[in-house]
Amino acid sequence: MSLCDMCGKDTNLVIALIEGTELKVCEGCAKFGKIIRRIQPEPTKKERKIIEKTKSDEKEEIIEVIVEDYNKKIKQAREKLSLDQKDFAKKINEKASLMHKIESGHFKPSINLARKIEKFLKIKLIEQQEIKDKNFNTTKSDAFTIGDILKKMR
Repeated sequence: MSLCDMCGKDTNLVIALIEGTELKVCEGCAKFGKIIRRIQPEPTKKERKIIEKTKSDEKEEIIEVIVEDYNKKIKQAREKLSLDQKDFAKKINEKASLMHKIESGHFKPSINLARKIEKFLKIKLIEQQEIKDKNFNTTKSDAFTIGDILKKMR
């Protein structure tokens, strides 16, 4: 159950178009407009606890990262092809100054630039890493929320 946007009644709500605005209102206030759809009631506290327990505590995410020794790999592969930085930069349509910064380790290439360099030099610069993210249950803080203020006003 939720609060009606018009009267503040704590009941099951519907989405209604009232004077050109979509509002979450109770059945009583819905008569002032046109009902668009019904809102599924939110789970009770007991149901929420069951849902939270069934969710896994960890999320896995796979991201792409540039390898640590990218500058050495690029320089070695470029020299193997007998190219200087200026010629190499021209071949991949980048600035020579950028290639100098990358090879000296002062600038880490973006994933897209690393892919372009990988393709030209036939080396591996991007690797995938798994990140495990723990879900931390949030607890109610001592700070007031807008909802707390509205409850006190009733």
